[in-house]
Amino acid sequence: MRTVIERLVGEALTRRIPETVPRDVRVRRMAGKVSVLTGMRRTGKTSLCFQTMRELLSSGVARERLLYLNFEDDRLADVRVGDMQWIVEAFYGANPALKEQTCWFFFDEIQRVDQWELFVRRVLDTERAEIMLTGSSAKLLSREIGTAMRGRSLATEVFPLSFREYCRFQGVRVPERPVYGDRDRYALAKAAEGYLRTGGFPEVQKCEEDVWRTVLQEYADVVILRDVIERHGLGNYAAVKALARHIAQNPGQLLSVTRLAASFSQAGIACGKSLLFDVLEHLHDAYFCFPVEVHDRSLRRRQVNPKKVYAADTGLCRAFSSGITDDKGARLEGAVFTALRAGGLRTDYVVTPQKTGVDFVYEDGAGWQFVQVCWSLADVETAAREFRGLADALPLHPKAGRTLVTWNEEGEREGVRIVPVWRWLLEHGHLA
Repeated sequence: MRTVIERLVGEALTRRIPETVPRDVRVRRMAGKVSVLTGMRRTGKTSLCFQTMRELLSSGVARERLLYLNFEDDRLADVRVGDMQWIVEAFYGANPALKEQTCWFFFDEIQRVDQWELFVRRVLDTERAEIMLTGSSAKLLSREIGTAMRGRSLATEVFPLSFREYCRFQGVRVPERPVYGDRDRYALAKAAEGYLRTGGFPEVQKCEEDVWRTVLQEYADVVILRDVIERHGLGNYAAVKALARHIAQNPGQLLSVTRLAASFSQAGIACGKSLLFDVLEHLHDAYFCFPVEVHDRSLRRRQVNPKKVYAADTGLCRAFSSGITDDKGARLEGAVFTALRAGGLRTDYVVTPQKTGVDFVYEDGAGWQFVQVCWSLADVETAAREFRGLADALPLHPKAGRTLVTWNEEGEREGVRIVPVWRWLLEHGHLA
């Protein structure tokens, strides 16, 4: 393994750092602390490493002071924590003078090595090194860093492209000031349509439809196999795949594990409720999906009420859809949720005493906010239902702001701000 590591370090030090489309993600960095990037696979964590490396180069840092290694390289499949010392020795062995300078180590998908945190802590304590790690598990990284680093880490979550970033990838102009002429409105509405269809995974932005669908389905398969089945030692592939597919095909729907277990059993997929609860937690840990609880002060009621579950990306949902129906409203709601979650906001859904509802409630710097999502207000009954939910919820937080996000309608009604999705998404890009 020593020879393999020395070869990989040598290759890494001479390899050209790829150029990437800039992201708006604020990577949290501080001298003496490990920067940790977490998020679903293929959301751009590696590109953010490269973006950071290029920023360091632009600031005058010499190339030989930057090392990037990907632990999903098949040549590192058998590496153990004891072997990782050869990384340090090969790096400084190539240029001993670097011992006296600050160097930067970027370790991608490091959680594949058991007890990796012991190595990282030692490097942090003994070398003049800044370290950035990436991983596709929220709990695994947070647990290990929490025990080994003792407050010496800063975490940044990485999500698929925001709408503003999507426009940048697609070459769509976004005015610097939020003043939009007719041409801008048309272009941004058209971009929003593409965003809801394609989603925000960077790699698929220019793909043809058939390739796009295949790639996103493969993303899901990798999460299922590596981040759920292999990582947690599960053997029921059919149940894991069925649950992941159900979540992708039913974004934002209330999920009853009891009913789903019965439905799977009728379809010949043997599984129990406890397994599905575990799988749901593992899929959440891998950033594949996010459960949203009912808004209630009672912890018990929050726990016993069914959760709404959103997939990580609207494109991922459409990649698993049958194509028979196209629930544009669900995709719109999913895009709104993703923007809120990527902005670091904890959201709940509301069920009022009158049995009406609001899609999202959250608290930000301006106070409590209610957000309702509806594709169109053209139907009188639909519009009345959406406004009734916002009105019924107001006693919960009387001073809360109220917003209704639609496809293309705009204005104000009954104290509710009505805003088209393209404008709302630009206002709620990555805030965290």
